[in-house]
Amino acid sequence: MQIEMIGIQGKKALGVVIELGKAPIVLIRADLGFIMCGFLDISVANNIGETCAKVRGVASLDEILEKKVVEVSEEAMKLGVRQGMSGKEALLRMFR
Repeated sequence: MQIEMIGIQGKKALGVVIELGKAPIVLIRADLGFIMCGFLDISVANNIGETCAKVRGVASLDEILEKKVVEVSEEAMKLGVRQGMSGKEALLRMFR
């Protein structure tokens, strides 16, 4: 398991990578929400009111910041997070 603080334009986020059998769980948590790999179920996130975005095909913290967002929760949309923006752009909208 990898846990590290990530600096993004003067903000601090918590990055976590959990190695599993075939693909890792990759997640970066900001103040108001998080971005996560394809394991994230956006419908569940919407049901519980989470602020989050999904990025697919990633195996590292660097990749989740670089790749494009493919799905966004309703709460994240309220912060301006949109499908097609980079994980980094999405995460930056999730800080206070």
